[in-house]
Amino acid sequence: MGERKDLIQDIKAIEAADLLSTVMDIKSDGYRLGQACATKTEGGVDILYTFEKDETLKNFKISLEDKAPELQSISGIYWAAFIYENEMHDLFGVTFKNLALDYGGHFFKIASETPWNPAAKSGADTEKGGEA
Repeated sequence: MGERKDLIQDIKAIEAADLLSTVMDIKSDGYRLGQACATKTEGGVDILYTFEKDETLKNFKISLEDKAPELQSISGIYWAAFIYENEMHDLFGVTFKNLALDYGGHFFKIASETPWNPAAKSGADTEKGGEA
């Protein structure tokens, strides 16, 4: 059994407009998609994509605003990203353009729309007018 190497991590903030070209470059360098996640921040949502090759992790962070956060999907480059991106859509209200397999907000059965980012609600949960 070989000697264990410690994982090396690199976290780099990038602009949303640079996501697809960055991901295409990382894939051509032989990296695989490790995970993607979202984190609610004050005034926004951070999206973190992690890629792995030879025990090295590269992370790319994109910061989005709370209201109507939108990002290009990387599922055309790494197909399995559709799972992470549908999850981020349902829980944080992030809209992913050109998503390879879009569950349309029904990937999870949840009690309220975008529970981890209420500011991103589409209005579907708002009270409708009319007589009682």
